Amino acid sequence: MTKVIIVDDEEIFREGIKFILEQDKDIEVVGEAQNGIEGIKKCEALSPDLILMDIVMPECDGIEATRIIKSKFENIKIIMLTTFNDEDNIAQAISNGADSYILKDVAAPDLLMAIRSCTKGFNVIQNKAFSNMPKCFGRCPQKISIIKKDTLNTANLTHKQKELIRLIVEGKENKEIASELYLSEGTVRNSISKLLKKLNLKDRIQLAVYAVKNGIYE
Repeated sequence: MTKVIIVDDEEIFREGIKFILEQDKDIEVVGEAQNGIEGIKKCEALSPDLILMDIVMPECDGIEATRIIKSKFENIKIIMLTTFNDEDNIAQAISNGADSYILKDVAAPDLLMAIRSCTKGFNVIQNKAFSNMPKCFGRCPQKISIIKKDTLNTANLTHKQKELIRLIVEGKENKEIASELYLSEGTVRNSISKLLKKLNLKDRIQLAVYAVKNGIYE
């Protein structure tokens, strides 16, 4: 069971998200908060597994609350759930420890999938926000410093693999990639998995960082 806290200053939004999450038997909403300070206190009292965190809130915003929570409770996963899709907020959220970044127009099934993925250690960046990721790399040093330049492996990438990386960095979904490369979605998924394994990377975010550091995407 994944214990979740919803931190958002709009009560009607919290109630809507709570209703969606409670349709999943593996998710339990254990608390709600209307600002970052309340969110921090709820973490201390309820020990959640994951927080859905808004950004703009009174008293203490979600980005600062994320920094404080991550400094105290490293294992709590934080998904930013916001309307803001600009590079400033994305960079600050990731720098402060956010594990995933989702926009509020996300479909209910996709939100549930993001929660499941995040609890398993996979970072999730919604497609619309992912397109701004290359602009943020230089502003999130602690998140990307583990990705080193890798001339040897880069030289061994095929043209098709480099094209696949380029489309991923641009935020394309598997269906879009499959269409552009004339492949099936299954083949695209397998190709991405093999590529991550070859380059010793965890997810698409690290792959995007790798691409920029190694000159595959500029």
